[in-house]
Amino acid sequence: MSNSIKTVVVVGGGAAGWITAGRIAAQHNAKQGDIKVKLIESPNVPIIGVGEGTWPTMRNTLIQLGISETDFIRECDASFKQGAKFAKWVTGAEDDFYYHPLILPQGFTKGNIAPYWQMQKHQIGKSFSDAVCFQEALCEQGLAPKSIRTPEFSAIANYAYHLDAGKFAQLLQRQCTQVLGVEHILGDVINVKSAVNGDVAAVITQQQGSIEGDLFVDCSGFKSLLLGEHLGVPFKPCNDVLFIDNAIAVQVPYATDNAPIASHTISTGQNAGWIWDIGLQHRRGVGYVYSSHHSSEAAAMDALATYVGPQFKDLSVRHIPIQSGHRQQFWKNNVVAVGLAAGFLEPLEASALVLIELSAEMIAQQLPARREVMDIVAKRFNSTFLYRWDRIIDFLKLHYVLTQRTDSAFWQDNTDPASIPDSLNELMQLWRYHPPYDHDFTSNNEVFPAASYQYVLYGMGFESDLAPIQHTLTQTEFANTQFQLNQQNIAQVVAKLPSNRELLNKIREYGLQQL
Repeated sequence: MSNSIKTVVVVGGGAAGWITAGRIAAQHNAKQGDIKVKLIESPNVPIIGVGEGTWPTMRNTLIQLGISETDFIRECDASFKQGAKFAKWVTGAEDDFYYHPLILPQGFTKGNIAPYWQMQKHQIGKSFSDAVCFQEALCEQGLAPKSIRTPEFSAIANYAYHLDAGKFAQLLQRQCTQVLGVEHILGDVINVKSAVNGDVAAVITQQQGSIEGDLFVDCSGFKSLLLGEHLGVPFKPCNDVLFIDNAIAVQVPYATDNAPIASHTISTGQNAGWIWDIGLQHRRGVGYVYSSHHSSEAAAMDALATYVGPQFKDLSVRHIPIQSGHRQQFWKNNVVAVGLAAGFLEPLEASALVLIELSAEMIAQQLPARREVMDIVAKRFNSTFLYRWDRIIDFLKLHYVLTQRTDSAFWQDNTDPASIPDSLNELMQLWRYHPPYDHDFTSNNEVFPAASYQYVLYGMGFESDLAPIQHTLTQTEFANTQFQLNQQNIAQVVAKLPSNRELLNKIREYGLQQL
């Protein structure tokens, strides 16, 4: 191992391994040999692929990796995602739903109209998201976030993607190896060789022998081969906050080739968890994530079968155990963990893939030049991502704590004050008297903006006592203008945008314009 960081070894493939390898290779000219990036992938371990949902950040990731949006959509069975619809999370009634869209409330950068919606919501007669942004209307009508004339990665309504995780890994592998200069090594890691200072000097593979490196990225999945097993970094569970510990998933064919494709993730509350429903181009990905302390596997299977319908009996069911939590450190010595090797919470709000993207970006941008500064970068990385994981845990828990459901122990237990993190409890106490806004979130490392908290809070029926701040609410005219502008925007976009299915079919046939 040299003192200069010249060789980065990524242990493990999948989205975590290939995105990280690709970002490093692209940033540091691996194709020209300025740095070597090697990815070791077992030929015998399948991709877990727990996430099919992404954030809008994926658009920038694809740009940085040099992947065209047209190729991505064609090859990964991808579709557009404009947010999440939460059904039966508040009361459990058939008509109970709210949205967390991907665009900011109307006029958000100029003023906070949330308190004015709360004061006028009965006169306005619309849910918070429908009153302040046009994306709920697009989702409810199955419309796309852009048209075929909108260039690649550009948007009329902000969007992310749904994708086939296995096909995405294949596309990333080809781009990384053929374009970005990543060396692909097929091998099973059977041992780890340590340096005198405790660093990893090399990994020993069964098929290819010893692979040396200066920095090792652990993308070995839940096993956490390097960071967890070899370096002994403990796992910090958060099952006292988030109760989900199992998932059962199926791939559901569409009834017809032209069946509508939902342009949002659908999350439907169940007795012991919730069911995700993600529409790709040629199938839906449907799964039930649940707490084994609140449901038997048989009951979970029955719930999923009821949701899917008669075709469920012909489908192959995949079982995925979930350990909710993360490593106490993410970077120790010359090993940094990304993806499941770092941790996992639950599929809610697609946090798994965005953490991979954020990790890969920071590693690529702050890759230490020499070993003597690596510990400084590691300290900075650990501080950043401990903060991010804690904030994500808070935000996911927020979806549960305001439920009014009392029909099952799962929902009742989620409102137990003992299960609510102090950091979230403090924010909710503040929000009892003022609606959330940007001043509540002062870190550069926030993952979810204040607008996201507004959508969930008001979607779940939260109300602030505005009486103490009534004298500060002097922007009624501004707020009313924003409500009116939003209704105009709804009429305009609904009239001109195609359906999600229609746009995806056109992209497959014609492609999108290059930026």
